[in-house]
Amino acid sequence: MKKLLGAFLMMLTCAGAYASEAGPNLDIAPNRSNDLAALQNGAKLFVNYCLNCHSASAMRYNRLHDIGLTDDEIRQNLLFTGEKVGDMMTVAMTARDAKEWFGAAPPDLSVIARAKSTNAGPSGADYIYTYLRSFYRDETRPTGWNNTVFPNVGMPHVLWQMQGPRELTTVAMHHEGEGWQRVSTRYDENGVATVTKEDVPEYHGGEDTEIHFTPKSQAQSNAYDNQVADLVAFLQWMGEPVHNQRVRLGVWVLLFLGLFTVVTWRLNAVYWKDVK
Repeated sequence: MKKLLGAFLMMLTCAGAYASEAGPNLDIAPNRSNDLAALQNGAKLFVNYCLNCHSASAMRYNRLHDIGLTDDEIRQNLLFTGEKVGDMMTVAMTARDAKEWFGAAPPDLSVIARAKSTNAGPSGADYIYTYLRSFYRDETRPTGWNNTVFPNVGMPHVLWQMQGPRELTTVAMHHEGEGWQRVSTRYDENGVATVTKEDVPEYHGGEDTEIHFTPKSQAQSNAYDNQVADLVAFLQWMGEPVHNQRVRLGVWVLLFLGLFTVVTWRLNAVYWKDVK
């Protein structure tokens, strides 16, 4: 039994270590799951920027009542091509057309925040939040865009006008021959890369890469991060609309079980008092 328990714990430890090393470093997404204004803004961003290619076929428009939107608000602000409030959030583009135009059909985003979650710590919201803020211009890519979280991604940066122009600088340490080399790559706002290499004989660490973005307008970049946080909050809510209710109910259930445990313990003591 001890051997089996030890093997099980070792398996969990190894799995956790592998998961933490395999993925990129992720930023923590702001928690706005209880902010109705943020969720409503996220719904608007989703419909205007995401729902053109990505569907959310497990979500109906009228479910947005849960985040404070009325039928009239949904019709006026979120329905543009004749859909009804009770319809699913689907797109007109077929999977066959999407594969022909893009090479692969864009994934459905109904539960994308849950699908991107890991057991290593970062949530799916953290992944999406970091991903949407990691695009950069790259003239070598078919769409003109690349991503540090998802290298060679096929999706273009549809929110680029909102974020504004910026530059990317990466500094990578590579082992070359018997020594180390520092490779610096700078992508300007047009996606043109400039590479410089420098031998670093005194370096004794391992391979490492540093990434740094330099926006042309820090204020615009900060505003974009705020918009992305709202969009991510909506995607997280859409993956589990009853999450907040489930958490609140779970607290009451735990309180009831705690009280019931105390009552049961005292009844047990009273019952066995005379027997002993």
